[in-house]
Amino acid sequence: QVRLVESGGGLVQPGGSLRLSCTTSGIIFSIKAMAWYRQAAGKQRELVGDITSSGRTNYADSVKGRFTISRDNAKSTLYLQMNSLGPEDTAVYYCSVLVRGDRNWGQGTQVTVSS
Repeated sequence: QVRLVESGGGLVQPGGSLRLSCTTSGIIFSIKAMAWYRQAAGKQRELVGDITSSGRTNYADSVKGRFTISRDNAKSTLYLQMNSLGPEDTAVYYCSVLVRGDRNWGQGTQVTVSS
């Protein structure tokens, strides 16, 4: 059974930083590509970025240069370091993994950027 648990969200001021974590179980984490998505209120869920099993990353243009995805295979944990946050980054953030053709999601963690 695949389980993804996000944490680290919260309220942050514009220009601030947060680091999200996603702990996983039920998968062989080290061989899986992983992804971060986000969904703002009233909008569709969008890809923030992803990371291959070998650590190659890809980012949406809206976060490139501000967000960094990393992984710790020993801890089966995915990270999202977010810097220079703005109100447009306010959303629920989800980690995700594709397993046998099905996309699996965590419960999400809320990030709110506001002064």
